[in-house]
Amino acid sequence: MSHNPDGHDHDHDHDVELADTIVLIDEDETEHVFTILEYLEIDEQLYAVLMPEEDDQGDQAFIFKVEVDENGEEILMDIEDDDEFERVVAVLDSEELD
Repeated sequence: MSHNPDGHDHDHDHDVELADTIVLIDEDETEHVFTILEYLEIDEQLYAVLMPEEDDQGDQAFIFKVEVDENGEEILMDIEDDDEFERVVAVLDSEELD
């Protein structure tokens, strides 16, 4: 998967700034380092595409929905709706063809 890491196709000003890496902590309190590949907005919903740092072949990206919590902080959430996930993947695939 090849995406422009500076690709902002929206004017949404978000707290999660486009940085080289981000650390996420899973339910077992294990830290995982990700490279941020892209942020994209589809139907007014922001998504983040992340590549795990330990993926040395670069073929396993993760897509998260960016939500705002009760404190106004942006957080990354799993996409639980299969149709929504497929829609995001379709947009990413169409960007790769451009």
